Amino acid sequence: MICTLTARRLKPGAYDAFRAAWDPGDPPPEVIGRWKQVYHTRDVADPDVVISFGMFDGSLDELREIQAQAGGGPPAERVGEHVEEVLLDGSYEVVEALVPADFGA
Repeated sequence: MICTLTARRLKPGAYDAFRAAWDPGDPPPEVIGRWKQVYHTRDVADPDVVISFGMFDGSLDELREIQAQAGGGPPAERVGEHVEEVLLDGSYEVVEALVPADFGA
């Protein structure tokens, strides 16, 4: 499983436009089905700072192949006009998943 994560500082008040631009529209089922969950989060102190992350069920090579087929990361291209600064952008291998029963074990 690969977690993709991007932290962005949006232009002031641009969240709704950013969110509309981020939407992938009608992706093929073989692409969208690989994503288990995607989250958009906003900083509680600065709502123009948004972290978007998703869980991709596959290898890094498979993720890169799907991104290449889609033009190398369309969300970044579609949302660019609403972004003031990209703070962090990357793909991370999930090495451990914890549930509350695991805490303190």
